[in-house]
Amino acid sequence: MRAFIYTGGTVYDEYVLEKPQKGDLVISADAGFLTAQRLGITPDVMLGDFDTLGEPKVPEGVECLRLPAEKSVTDTQYAVDLAVARGASELVIVGGLEGRLDHTLSLLSVLEELWSVKERRVHAIITSGKNRVRFVRDSGVILPKSQYRYFSLIAADERVKGITLEGCKYPLKRGELRRLRQWAVSNEVDGNCALVEVHRGGVWVIESMD
Repeated sequence: MRAFIYTGGTVYDEYVLEKPQKGDLVISADAGFLTAQRLGITPDVMLGDFDTLGEPKVPEGVECLRLPAEKSVTDTQYAVDLAVARGASELVIVGGLEGRLDHTLSLLSVLEELWSVKERRVHAIITSGKNRVRFVRDSGVILPKSQYRYFSLIAADERVKGITLEGCKYPLKRGELRRLRQWAVSNEVDGNCALVEVHRGGVWVIESMD
């Protein structure tokens, strides 16, 4: 099952390509309810401490989960855990990249945990419309030619080995990337798609419009 999670912060609505389909679980986290509304989407579940949104007017048929203001996870992290608990094997998080840096970094760690923990193995992306991020560990991903001009790899481990890049402006064959030397930035898809493969280690694959 696929789940969509809408968060607060800046989202470039006109550039968001990912849309929920029938059968997808849709969750809004706090002010993410406004994001979903702007995109013409009514969530199945709205949750949060609502410190940003304020007291919500809950649409008929929408499940509402009120969370305490003082808790050990963010509203978005809670939404991720809820989606996985309800059977999601694929996640799309809309928002969370263009606002508070601490929230963005916490979301990047969520991407890493979703794929790295064997009990989860959830494919997930975060998008703001102008930027899109996914996490790859010991595997690969195909990046189709799209609105995103650039893609970059950011190492999550001390050493990431066996990196192969094909179909791009700057190809690579079994290269190495280090966490303290992040050089794999601003590559470009050179055809219909690019292939990113990682033999050992984890990277964030970040696509950017500008």
